[in-house]
Amino acid sequence: MHTSLLQYQTCLRTNIIQSTSSLAVGSNTRNSNSKLLDPIDILRITHLHKTRISSNKMSTDIIEKLYQNYGILADAKDDISKHEKEYMEILAAVKGSDKEKRLASQFIAKFFHSFPNLADQAIEAQFDLCEDDDVAIRKQAIKDLPTMCKTNKEHTQRIADILAQLLQSEDVTEINVVTNSLLTILKGDPKGTLAGLFSQIHQSTDSEVTNEVVRERCIKFLATKVKQLGREVINKEAEELIIVECKKILEDVVAEEFEYIMELLTWSRLGKTPAGKKELVQLVAALALTPNDWHPEDPEYIDRIIQCSQHALPLFSTQVDSTQFVNFFCDHILKNWNNIATTEGNDIKLELLKIFAEMTEFCGDLDNLQSKVDTVYDVLMNYLPEAPVEGESANDKEGDKTEDSKANAEPSLQFSHVECTLFALHSLCRKSPEVLSTDQAKLKTLRLRLQYTARLTQGYIKKLKEVTNSKKHSSEMSEENKLKITALNTTSNINTLIRDIFRTPPSFKSKVQLSFHTKKSEKEALTVQSDEKETESAGQKRHQPITFDKGDNVSPEKRARSGDRNLKMYTPPSGKYSSRFTGNYSGRGRGGYGRRDFRNNGAPFRRRSNY
Repeated sequence: MHTSLLQYQTCLRTNIIQSTSSLAVGSNTRNSNSKLLDPIDILRITHLHKTRISSNKMSTDIIEKLYQNYGILADAKDDISKHEKEYMEILAAVKGSDKEKRLASQFIAKFFHSFPNLADQAIEAQFDLCEDDDVAIRKQAIKDLPTMCKTNKEHTQRIADILAQLLQSEDVTEINVVTNSLLTILKGDPKGTLAGLFSQIHQSTDSEVTNEVVRERCIKFLATKVKQLGREVINKEAEELIIVECKKILEDVVAEEFEYIMELLTWSRLGKTPAGKKELVQLVAALALTPNDWHPEDPEYIDRIIQCSQHALPLFSTQVDSTQFVNFFCDHILKNWNNIATTEGNDIKLELLKIFAEMTEFCGDLDNLQSKVDTVYDVLMNYLPEAPVEGESANDKEGDKTEDSKANAEPSLQFSHVECTLFALHSLCRKSPEVLSTDQAKLKTLRLRLQYTARLTQGYIKKLKEVTNSKKHSSEMSEENKLKITALNTTSNINTLIRDIFRTPPSFKSKVQLSFHTKKSEKEALTVQSDEKETESAGQKRHQPITFDKGDNVSPEKRARSGDRNLKMYTPPSGKYSSRFTGNYSGRGRGGYGRRDFRNNGAPFRRRSNY
């Protein structure tokens, strides 16, 4: 260091001599030589360099002192509490140079547990480092935070709280460090860490200046990491805390948060028992089923109902009924069917019908069943084409028509909508088969349309089977052919349901698997494949036309078997077979999540992907 100073002083002397010589020659020479320094500048540089040398020497002394203090504390062992002075000097180093700060961060955490009287000061000092301008220092301090609560769990909640705030960083590497530190303390003290995270979630909403980023990232962290750690880490006490706090969050939640919170609650013990599932259903119903806040013209409100209902669907079973949801759909959604807000590119109504069809399967006893069946009947009639008059039918038979003219003559039939609505009607009528026969005029009108619909579907089935049989053994199929295969399943379901209505009196004993219902076990899927092979080996069986006169001649056993053959796993048709269905509901839905008053104003919701 002294050698460097002597060299610098020699350089300065040379510059002074050159500057003096230039002054003797004249000011023009001095001005033209920009490399020569003014004597005043030389004195200023000399002063700054001496100051820098002095500062570096002081910093070096402090660093040496830090290492000395570390050695004293490390060697003190049982007498370490007598060396508060040395620990205080380490705490003071957080105001020093970058190297001093990095050393201080490590030393503060290392000896934190030995000075309980200085715990608050130590934590504040470490927090100061977590907010340093230098990202490297911040990351070092964040890494050292878990050490401070390793043996001092009473500080876990406070440290988790500050780590939660640090999740708002825009630096990806820093966020990764914060996440790792949170995981470390979560494994060591689950309840304390969760308490700190939930505290920050509530503060981010309740404070005058809300921090949506912190809240959103905390909730996302909980939803993803808690399930990854599993019950080996998340004990019963921590799980109860999750349930209690998640219920509070649901009181004031937006769309994406709702997704995460429901995932957590479903993962908890509530999602494992019928009683717990009933509780979850009630939580969802409180958010979705608000008759006094029904706005069919508001797309955001409809989105909310869709998202909430989708989370309720997996909870329904023979032990957890869907009656409350079915009542709401019949009394409010289906009765206002023509007022439902729709958006270009998304078939909201199809999504609602799919949800309604699924939930009717586990519906309990309904009040005023006749009224609800009539409501579903009215919606179904919107999607069933009117049968042509006899004169038109005769004209259709005269002469040969090209394929294009036939296609133009055939009405546009939305098979997906028909399947959902017909399935829902079938499910509700099963509770009281005579309910559909109460009004014979309506039943006759329904049968006329269903007879024509069955004729159309049988025509499609014939064409689609040709495609499926030719492509069944192909390793790769085009998207168009896949859609045709799924359409075959949809039309088969429709035919099975129609046959029940043509019995006298109508019977609703057939069981079909909704075409879009993909939640089947591997064993069930293998069984279906086996059944398909058996059907192939038995040969093709010609579909018998459905008519008023011959519909009753088909035995119940044959109808039941026909229904069983259609228990296949596939997705709803699109394109030609359901022109208004886009089949892509992934992503965040429409717009951002600006509104927070979930119950009163609604919020844009993310819809599930359709399968």
